[in-house]
Amino acid sequence: MTKWCFNYESGEYEYIGKDGYSIDRGEYVYNWDDSEYRREEKEEEERRRNDEEDD
Repeated sequence: MTKWCFNYESGEYEYIGKDGYSIDRGEYVYNWDDSEYRREEKEEEERRRNDEEDD
């Protein structure tokens, strides 16, 4: 699944996968804002931690 992320190289928003592959450009990009992916991972980790505490 891709997310709408800012590509610092092009100065534009693009659909970029978690691995850095830009669907719009058809190539990997290396200087892009991955904060949405990091936020999602952090939330998932917190959910798992809460689930473990509930057990």
